[in-house]
Order: sequence, then structure tokens, then C-alpha cells
Amino acid sequence: MKLQDTLSNSEQMLDISKKIRVYLCGVTVYDESHIGHARTIIVFDVLRKYLESKGTTVDFVQNFTDVDDKIINRAELENTTAEQISSRYIQNYFTDFDGLNVKRATNYPKATEHIDDIENFIKKLIEKDMAYVSKNGVYFSVSKFPHYGKLSKKKIDELQSGARIEVDEAKKDPLDFALWKFSDVKPFWDSPWGKGRPGWHIECSAMSIRYLGENFDIHGGGRDLIFPHHENEIAQSESFTEKQFAKIWMHVGMVTINGEKMSKSLGNIKSIKYVLDNWGSNVIRLFCLSGHYSKPIDYSEELLKENLTKWRQSEICYYELIHANDKNHDSKIKLLIEETSNEFDNALESDFNTHLALLAFFKLVKEVNYLAAEEKLDSNDAKIIISEFERMLEVLGLVIPKITLEQKQEIDNLITNREQLRKEKKFQEADKIRDKLNEMNIELIDHKGKTIWMRKEKINADTQ
Repeated sequence: MKLQDTLSNSEQMLDISKKIRVYLCGVTVYDESHIGHARTIIVFDVLRKYLESKGTTVDFVQNFTDVDDKIINRAELENTTAEQISSRYIQNYFTDFDGLNVKRATNYPKATEHIDDIENFIKKLIEKDMAYVSKNGVYFSVSKFPHYGKLSKKKIDELQSGARIEVDEAKKDPLDFALWKFSDVKPFWDSPWGKGRPGWHIECSAMSIRYLGENFDIHGGGRDLIFPHHENEIAQSESFTEKQFAKIWMHVGMVTINGEKMSKSLGNIKSIKYVLDNWGSNVIRLFCLSGHYSKPIDYSEELLKENLTKWRQSEICYYELIHANDKNHDSKIKLLIEETSNEFDNALESDFNTHLALLAFFKLVKEVNYLAAEEKLDSNDAKIIISEFERMLEVLGLVIPKITLEQKQEIDNLITNREQLRKEKKFQEADKIRDKLNEMNIELIDHKGKTIWMRKEKINADTQ
């Protein structure tokens, strides 16, 4: 597999024959997660699911930043503790992302549980003269790391000349960043340098190295983290280990709304709860995967509606396959499956192009639905197709609830009974069966010689 590496600005080869170690920068838990967070996490979820579908073991670590000025400010505003704020939003995080069918990470380390690791990290940087203690905290000395700016392609002298006058005069250089902030506002911890709490950047370096080692495969996050967060992580981590930090840096483009960045001041943030309640997990996942992961994507109801239409076609495809009973073997089926399967895999293995992978998936969907409409979908062919169809669904994290044989038989019987009642002109009783089918979200699909049924996912946006 080849992935675009932000650091080298080139595609790098990922050897998927061995265990892959991935660190994804998680959320700061002071508020609800939104569609921007969802896109980054869904992209990495599909990457992981694809690797695992190929038999690759993935060690996937995603942190929670559970100590931060934003969390403390929120706690003060609500007259509660930072721990209660972070606990609430961590719990909400899992509700949201379980709802989006995101597989849980191997580990979810929290900054507050790794203070010792962070302190030991800082001690070593001070010993190496890469960090210093000031009256306000401990700072990393950017000028002592000659490669600073290599990820973001920013030059130190340009950054210095463009730096605003810092309020913190205790820093030796405006670019120096905090490893430890002195504070007696809770939460705080005792340290060799004084009471306080860790800086944001040091948390990720300490936790990623603790769980994945000094040189792991992929470090990811949103493009807004390239500078300064990931730039600072590289500086302090490579100063600490004297080794390359991550082999590949993978960054996901932002979600904009009408071309603008989501922000509270504009009131245009779309929470995961909101989009899940209105559109469901499958449409949201299709939306998040519909463009190349590295490019921005603009949130719009129109684009969501397009993805809803595509999802309905996918549902129809599944039910056409499980209902198939024609005996019209098509010799092209094997070729179709090979073709779409190769297109799907090649798209993902060539810089993880989910847009092209979705085109391959929908190509299979369209062909199945065409064969079914023409009553040319052979039942034996359907069994072969459904295996590949379900593999693609699994990788993309899309879910069509399975129908058991008992459920299928029950619904088939209800439909047969309804048809018989209609023939007998017992319309009132027939309507009761129709109402029951409606409650079960069952929809009938008419073909030339038969009628089949499907169970539609209930999506609130359908009624808007």
C-alpha cells in the first residue's frame, strides 16, 4: 500500500505483511464531537478495517486530551470539575462513534493517566539541554532543533519574524512552546519543577511512544494539526529518541460548511448527534469518504441527499441478492466481481482513494440491480456476488442489518397472505398486514414477473 506522507511530500510504501502501528490524535473532551472529527476518525477506521481484511494486525492508539485550558474553562463556567467535564464528553464520544460503526481503538490513553511518562519525557529533554525551566513553566527550545518546520515546510527565521509579541516574557524565544505549565488551578500535579499540568504537545509524544515505540508506522490527524501540534511533536520526540518519530504522516482535510470553517462564533457546527439523528451512520460514512481524504469536503444537505439515494440503491442490491431465484447464469458475473474487487483494492492501496473505492462499490451495486430488474440474477451467481458485496460493506463500515431465515420466512408469509386476502377482496384485513409491514419498514419492489421486498433503514431526513 502507498500513502502520501506529509513530511516527505511523497508517496511512501506501507508494508502490510507485518503489524502496523497507528497513532491518531483524538479529541479534546470539553464539548460534543462534530462532523469534522467524524471525517478524520472514519477515514482511519476504514484504513484499519481494510488492513485487517487483508490479514494485517493493526495496533491502533487514539488518545483523549483530558486536561486542557478549554476543559478547565468549561468546568468553571458550569461550576463543576475538569474531571467531570472530560468524563461526560468521553462517554458521549463513545456513544457517537459506536453509533457511527467505528471500531474501538486498541487503546484510548488519557493524558491524566500518563503524568509520570510525561514528566520523565520532560526530564530527559532538560538533561539534553533541549528544554529549560522559566518562571511560568518548562519550555522546549525550538532553536536547538535544527529541523524545526520540516513537516509544515515553515522556516524558523520566517516564523520568528512573523511571530507576535508574546505575553510570556519568560520564554527565550517566541517560538518556544510549553512542556509543563505552572498552575495551582485544579487539576494540577506536583513535578520536580513546580505544581502544574502538561502542555498539549508533550501528551501525544509521551503516549504514542509509550504504546507504539519510538518509531511507529503512521501518525495521523486533521490537517489543522500539522502546525504547530505535529510539528512540535516531531521536535520534542526526535530530540528525546534521536530517531525518526513516525514513518508516515497522514492528514485528513477539513469539513467546511458553505466553504467556511466550522466555528461556534458562526453557529455552523454540526454535532455527530445531530447528523446521526437525521441521516444515520451509513449516509454519514458515505459522505465522509466521498472525496479524497487529504482534501477538504463541504458539508451540505444536497450532498447528504445524494449519498442517501446511493445508500438506498445499496440496500436494494442486498435484498435483490438474498431474494434471487432466477436460473439465468451470466458468464460475465465472475469477470464483474474480479473487476470491481480489483478496482476497490487498487483504489485503497493507491494513497487510500476512498472516492474511487466507492465508485467500484457502486458499480457492483448498479450491475446487480440491473440484472435483477431484467430478471437475469441467477441464485447461484447471487451467492458469489454477496460475498464480495459484504466484504466491501465491512471495509467501508456500512451496515445493512442481516435478515435471518426465520425473519425472511415470516415476511414472505405476510406478503403471501396479503396477496391472498386481496384476491378474496378482504381489503380491510389486507390493509392491516400492509400496516404491519410499514411498521417493519418493509417496502415492496415490483419486477416484471414477481414482487420482492426490502427493509429500509429508517432515516429522518426521508420525511424532511
